Amino acid sequence: MKNNLIYLFIFAFVTLGFSQENEEENQKNEFLKAIVINAQDGSLMESVHVVNLNQVVGTITNEKGEFNIRATANDTLYFSYLGFKSQKVRVTNDMLKFKDTKITLTELAYALEEVIVTSYDLTGYLEIDVKNLPLNDSYQYSISGLNTSYEAGKKNPSAVTKVLGAILNPADLLRNLFGKKPNQMRKLRKVKEDDAIKDLLASKFDRETLMELLQIEKVDIEDILNNCNYSKSFIATANDLQILDAISGCYEDYKVLNRKK
Repeated sequence: MKNNLIYLFIFAFVTLGFSQENEEENQKNEFLKAIVINAQDGSLMESVHVVNLNQVVGTITNEKGEFNIRATANDTLYFSYLGFKSQKVRVTNDMLKFKDTKITLTELAYALEEVIVTSYDLTGYLEIDVKNLPLNDSYQYSISGLNTSYEAGKKNPSAVTKVLGAILNPADLLRNLFGKKPNQMRKLRKVKEDDAIKDLLASKFDRETLMELLQIEKVDIEDILNNCNYSKSFIATANDLQILDAISGCYEDYKVLNRKK
């Protein structure tokens, strides 16, 4: 009797495991179908790039503004189109269930935030006007032995920390960036396997899509390439796909050096 109970328990456990695996596999195979339209005039938008940032797959909309992409609930989709504000959308169960979801993109001309111009009332008296003018509290600092200075103040504190870390040990910067975000770095290979994402990156020069895919800041991208001895000219003029290839090569070199330690 005891043996029968044990076998029954094992059978139930194995069955539960298979059912969970099948459920996870079915979720991975889910597809989201939706339409992208212009927020201003409601027109259908063709050739919009759509990237699933979680699963690292991409596609583009057809002439009817439709797209079909592999996705599960809580995945984040990234929409990009020249002249329009890029947008991120979180996938919901309703979006997967119903096939009439409409995603709207806004033209950059309409997406610009209001600019507030502040006037300064000058009296004509130097001693008084100097006190009323805004002060820039950023300042330059330098390190003995280096002929390059750095600016502090309102800049991101993490950027200063990374600069100091790179000075103390040239490998520290890469270790901090790659070591702390291994999942993002693993996406490098997956990105190269998707033609839609590669086509998007080849047409982009603003690093925006790379930042979303790898979940790192633009300053981190520049720091990586500087630390890998890429020229300022390359960093400034290369398209995002070339930058991705450079980061990938840099990452592979980092792994080789790290294994030798």
